[in-house]
Amino acid sequence: MKTETIRREALALSVQERAELAEQLLSSLDMLSETEIAELWSTEAARRAAEIDQGHAQRVPADEVRRQAQALLK
Repeated sequence: MKTETIRREALALSVQERAELAEQLLSSLDMLSETEIAELWSTEAARRAAEIDQGHAQRVPADEVRRQAQALLK
């Protein structure tokens, strides 16, 4: 079954059924192996690098990130 078919059928469920399914799907992410987690981070890093290379995202210096984070904590 393709992802789009599953998505379409899941969205046709009642609110209660969708909530239960969402909870089960999110819980399943807690059971990922170290290898699966590493693969997900590798994919995310590649996606972010591509965004920078394509000009869709900009690098932010670490000191600026730190300054913004500290401002949010105040």
